[in-house]
Amino acid sequence: MRSETVTRTGGQILVDQLVAQGADHVFCVPGESYLAVLDALHDAKCNVTICRQEGGAAMMAEAHGKLTGRPGICMVTRGPGATNASPGLHIAQQDSTPMILFVGQIERGMRGRDAFQEMDYTQFFGDMCKWVAEIDDAARIPEMVARAYATAMQGRPGPVVLVLPEDMLTESADVPDAPYIEAAETWPGLTDMAKLQKLLWAAKKPVLILGGSRWSEKAVGSVTRFAERFDLPVVCQFRRQMLFDHTHPNYAGDLGLGGNPDMQKLIKEADLVIALGGRLSEIASQSYTLFDIPKPQMTFVHVHPGAEEIGRVYQADLAIQASPTAFCASLEGLQPPQAIAWTGRAKAAHESYLAWTGNPARLPGEFQYGEVMTWLRDKLPDDAIICNGAGNYATWVHRFMRFRNYATQLAPTSGSMGYGTPAAVGAKRVHPDRTVVAFAGDGCFMMNGQEFATAVQYDLGIIVVVVDNGMYGTIRMHQERDYPTRISATTLKNPDFAALARAYGGHGETVRTTAEFAPAFERALASGKPAIIHCFLDQQAITPTTTIDQIRAKAMAAKG
Repeated sequence: MRSETVTRTGGQILVDQLVAQGADHVFCVPGESYLAVLDALHDAKCNVTICRQEGGAAMMAEAHGKLTGRPGICMVTRGPGATNASPGLHIAQQDSTPMILFVGQIERGMRGRDAFQEMDYTQFFGDMCKWVAEIDDAARIPEMVARAYATAMQGRPGPVVLVLPEDMLTESADVPDAPYIEAAETWPGLTDMAKLQKLLWAAKKPVLILGGSRWSEKAVGSVTRFAERFDLPVVCQFRRQMLFDHTHPNYAGDLGLGGNPDMQKLIKEADLVIALGGRLSEIASQSYTLFDIPKPQMTFVHVHPGAEEIGRVYQADLAIQASPTAFCASLEGLQPPQAIAWTGRAKAAHESYLAWTGNPARLPGEFQYGEVMTWLRDKLPDDAIICNGAGNYATWVHRFMRFRNYATQLAPTSGSMGYGTPAAVGAKRVHPDRTVVAFAGDGCFMMNGQEFATAVQYDLGIIVVVVDNGMYGTIRMHQERDYPTRISATTLKNPDFAALARAYGGHGETVRTTAEFAPAFERALASGKPAIIHCFLDQQAITPTTTIDQIRAKAMAAKG
């Protein structure tokens, strides 16, 4: 970091700020609007990942933010470059992920003329980002980048957009670098913790629900010890499963799509719910049916780092504004009652979880996806990073994969398709020595599958499991439920994904039966190359427990 002033161009100042903040990766699609930044990156100690489309670049940056807790950095050009990046920003907003998008901009003197690719980014991004600003003066770059880091990380984390006029980046300024920014922790008060202990001592059927961001491996360890001391059943929110070891005797399951009815009953019968870190949004709240609004039916404790989220939907009996990292450290001081009234509830909940995820139901077709998932959960190392986008195919991943460690899951709570492949690329850039597996439906893969070329370019040995049923499965499922037999706009005709992998320079495998999967996966892993395993799933196998015909028959019966 330069503490003294030194004359540099705006592009050089910007890159120096990223280096000063410890940014080790930039994900970008190049553009003429920020050539001065690209030139400065040439000599910087920062890895640059050239992506094939801005949406993929933004998703890689978002994945980086999820894994590290520091803002993932994405750079795109103006106009269509910025709009293409918007899905990644929306994921970061809904998933509470720190991220900074730098957008090249027209020259300052051209503003307001509808110049080439001109946009008002404040209006376009204003509703999905924590802060959007245009840097008009090169001398203010350190100030604005420092603020962007603080804003992206503090409170409820999220995305920030900084707009860079092209001529500003070529101007020179004498300005020192900003200091390294750490997110300010919000700690619970002693009174808060004393109240929480009293509520726990008075409870008969407590449940702990984990979610949100601003976690760390240390915080996960602290909350695990807390659950053990109090013998609490622990539930993870949708796509936050890496927050608690699934083999732990206190783990009760995840609040996602198609969840265990016993787990939902456990929560509804609870007399105390501690929601730690998460917002309990639509999926986690089971479409806002688990808890009464505005006041939940049980004693409700809500711990969240963002003041604006506390009381937004649910009014808590005890509201604590604190980050999970700070709150979990404070949990070490809480002591359980001499006699725990709810002994055995966690054990029963875990046994129900094991039964729910144990032996997959046999569904139509020669490829039994559930059996493949149970093989993978025994095969993959505990630190493997599992990625997926959105679609019914992901239901098998969430149900049958058993996450053991923090920072092993990358999945969008926003339900964005096309996330898995770029997330896997981003993860492999951060952790090149770890196994990274992405799951994608055929529709999901085609939305950002071109980023497989990025994996090949950087020799990133990700494995992408493409589950192909020849349709947009989730939408077909809803069609059959609401408009049985009236199939419309959901059929897909797909390429040979294994051949596509080879065309890109990677490894390709085709799997049509369950028995073919294990040797295909072993060959893909041994190849050391980016790999696609193209798996054919029968269209009837629409969920881990249901077929299309069963959904259709039920809908037809309901219609009389």
